[in-house]
Amino acid sequence: MPRFLSACTLALTLAACAPAAKAPQGPGATPAAYMALGTEPGWTLEITPARLNYAGDYGETMIALPNPGAQVTTAGKRYAAGRLTVEVTPGPCSDGMSDRRYADTVTVVADGKTVTGCGGDILPPDALAGTSWTFVSIAGVPVAPDRPTSLAFEGARLSGSAGCNRFSGSYSVADGTLTAGPLMATRMACPGAGMTQESAFFALMRGPVRLHFPSDGTLEISGTDGQTAVLKRAI
Repeated sequence: MPRFLSACTLALTLAACAPAAKAPQGPGATPAAYMALGTEPGWTLEITPARLNYAGDYGETMIALPNPGAQVTTAGKRYAAGRLTVEVTPGPCSDGMSDRRYADTVTVVADGKTVTGCGGDILPPDALAGTSWTFVSIAGVPVAPDRPTSLAFEGARLSGSAGCNRFSGSYSVADGTLTAGPLMATRMACPGAGMTQESAFFALMRGPVRLHFPSDGTLEISGTDGQTAVLKRAI
């Protein structure tokens, strides 16, 4: 997807560590701080109204300084705080570890060492085809943690599981509206929440649904009756 290195072992990838570090309070919520990250060597930067918190060299370099305030430059914004200088330049940026793209390119000079990465809002994918997601909630109810879920888009077809059976079908997207063909599914019976959340998703997908990509990188699928499914990007 993002990379608070002190909370992860070096055996884990940066992408796997990221969501646990500074996740928003809920899908679509605004994060409490501006976050940036980079790879090779791995680093993260948190900018709050009061502090600049930098973890570099896979967590071996830790710098925390008062936020001096942003200076507006011709390229974007600049923070100059002694041991840290941060340049934030608006423009799509790839983190190099996943298919995610971010709103800004971020350059950090920490104790004289320069690293470059990405920061800010997570941008929506250029197209659904080639993306894969897992469910966060269906019809306002968090998905059961013991029921694996997925939704993948390959070419003009979608497939996945909403917690019980495997399903697949065709789909098309126009002007932010997704229309799915009849979904074919296996016929297993699942106890508890798995069957309930699957039934709610199938009901949602019977008609055209609207797609919305909040800045936290989630996908919201909304039906005409107000029901929704919220998904997060699989890395």
